Amino acid sequence: MANVTVYNMEGNEVGTMELNDAVFGVEINEHLVHLAVVRQLANKRQGTQKAKTRSEVSGGGRKPWRQKGTGHARQGSIRAPQWTGGGVVFAPVPRDYEVKMNKKERRAALKSALTSKVQDNKLVVVDSLALAEVRTKEMQRVLTNLKAEKALVITASDDKNVVLSARNIADVQTATVNTMNVYDVMKHNTVVVTKDAVASIEEVYA
Repeated sequence: MANVTVYNMEGNEVGTMELNDAVFGVEINEHLVHLAVVRQLANKRQGTQKAKTRSEVSGGGRKPWRQKGTGHARQGSIRAPQWTGGGVVFAPVPRDYEVKMNKKERRAALKSALTSKVQDNKLVVVDSLALAEVRTKEMQRVLTNLKAEKALVITASDDKNVVLSARNIADVQTATVNTMNVYDVMKHNTVVVTKDAVASIEEVYA
């Protein structure tokens, strides 16, 4: 098991904590991490784009002029793609962008993402994040003390003060153990996680 330093909100070391290798020390599977990121971004797409092909635009039932002898290029319809008001060639149509991964793959991808942060020394464990009130300046001070830039803050449960205090800080995002995902873990430089959240993660994923 890997040992990590535990910090308080002032950025001072207050002890160490053992991380479960079943979650934070697995063999990194880059393919599954990539697939999980692709899946999340693809599944966010609405897939509602639509344009009309030449068979769907109105008009153009009659041949605009006879085939030969006019001096014009031959035309069959005024709604062909080269005409103003014509249909779109290979027009986009509504579709489902869903990418599927089974539960085992999703869990393995998340473990790989967390392990990579531990190996890069980008996982910061804090003993607690207890903010007395919603205050952005206080949250920014805590992150500065922890030397956490572009950070994902993971708490064990939904803490309104932490969420609202971090909401207006650029490149900072909050999540709970239930809502964290591979894309957010990989997107942020540093993952700040409370001791309670670490225990919950190990309980769920170990």
